[in-house]
Amino acid sequence: MTHKLGIMGIDQYGTQYNGLEYPRKDLLARLGSTHADKMYRDTKGTPRHCGYIIAGLWIELYDVYEWKET
Repeated sequence: MTHKLGIMGIDQYGTQYNGLEYPRKDLLARLGSTHADKMYRDTKGTPRHCGYIIAGLWIELYDVYEWKET
């Protein structure tokens, strides 16, 4: 069983935001902003929340899991 380590974000320029426990709150604090719009991706006809737009940056979120070779 893999263990979830946290959440990371990557913006459109490739900048990584690691160690996000509460993604929206943590990103707003790091970027010094007070407003975030949700970003959605259309997957099989259903829109799905995939990140935030903050201060002109499109930040996509990813779950981070430990890597374990068997």
